[in-house]
Amino acid sequence: MSFEYWYMLPVAVAVATTAMASGVGGATFFAPILILALRFPPEVAIGTGLITEVFGFASGLSAYVRRRLIDFRLGLQLVMLAVPAALIGAWLANRIEPSILKAILGMGLIALGLSFLRVPEREDVDLLDAAIEDQHGGGKGSSCVVTRDGESICYTVCNRFEGGVVSAVGGLFMGMISAGLGELNSYYLLQRCRVPSRVSVATSVFAVAVTALSAASGHLVQFLRAGPEVVDQVLSIVVFTVPGVLLGGQLGPIIASRIPQRLLERALGVLFLLVGGVMVLANAF
Repeated sequence: MSFEYWYMLPVAVAVATTAMASGVGGATFFAPILILALRFPPEVAIGTGLITEVFGFASGLSAYVRRRLIDFRLGLQLVMLAVPAALIGAWLANRIEPSILKAILGMGLIALGLSFLRVPEREDVDLLDAAIEDQHGGGKGSSCVVTRDGESICYTVCNRFEGGVVSAVGGLFMGMISAGLGELNSYYLLQRCRVPSRVSVATSVFAVAVTALSAASGHLVQFLRAGPEVVDQVLSIVVFTVPGVLLGGQLGPIIASRIPQRLLERALGVLFLLVGGVMVLANAF
């Protein structure tokens, strides 16, 4: 292990701060940075990003657990298919031709950028929450979550089979390119199933955290098989990125309260479109 990547500490703080403020997994930022700036092989960059992301999500997950906003029954149903799919994705990432994997990652970033530009307005989310409360409030829903403040949030989860399929697809892409599960879960839980936004976000964070841990474990096994040189390269990065994301995870909520959420989402949408386009074009020429 070397200390040549010391500058990744402030980079990790900035990435984690942005990730926590926007709700995007840190690996989505780290993988392109490691590929484009440090010339890491894509499978190593993706795995390293996921390992770092696990520590970042642990902080956010603990906050939602304390607030009792997670629907664990629904979350476990989502991860039952997402976890094995993520392990398959991690295996595929180390079998696919690196140039093809970079192209897939680039297209995934473009899709993520478009989703940020089309994210529902806060007013639309508030209207959805009001409609859910009107239809399922007062204990009329089939599922209820009681928060730390004693508030009862009730709703009815729609097609659970569809949720499993969505999670499996998202888990596969998370293991393969480090992104996709959180975005697909958010679409399924809030827009398709009308789960209240606070519960859908918290439950999605739980599902992504568990799946990211599984995907990171799958990549770690592949690193160990690749030999000590790859392991040393990964350790030289995570020794700086892990403390960085732990610090950035605490700064993210503060930054989020000072920057208009819609402005941040649009800026990230444009950024992901540009980075994804660069990765796709770099492979084409």
